[in-house]
Amino acid sequence: MRNILVLLVILSLFSCTGINANDQELNIQGTWQLLSATTIENGKSKTTDYSGKLKMIKILNHSHFAFLRHSLDVKDSTNFDAGGGTFVLDKDDYTEHLEYYKDKNWEGKTFKFKLTIHNDTLIQKGVEEVEAAGVDRVIIEKYIKVK
Repeated sequence: MRNILVLLVILSLFSCTGINANDQELNIQGTWQLLSATTIENGKSKTTDYSGKLKMIKILNHSHFAFLRHSLDVKDSTNFDAGGGTFVLDKDDYTEHLEYYKDKNWEGKTFKFKLTIHNDTLIQKGVEEVEAAGVDRVIIEKYIKVK
């Protein structure tokens, strides 16, 4: 009888917290700095290191994302990129809807990714396909949380 009471107390504690291990979403809110980006296109892989002359961040809140990329070279004012929109997160399924971007072929497109988080590192993997821009590739981006 005592074991049943202990079990009931434990179950009631979990029901009060609303936590179900199978339903937990990743905590992605905040600012993330891109460390590296790999693109795989036509069987060829290319990795860009973002610890040198390029810097990019992604900012996520409860419903929107924005990204900003620029060159750290003070003489380079042309290497700037930015965009943003809304997203939906369902466990590790992350779907972006790009609303703002300099290339109008990308605007209004939806991109689906899988996310993993290990400590302060976020890895985003998925497909970018924009027929009008001639883009069909897998991307793998590795971010670190900005503190």
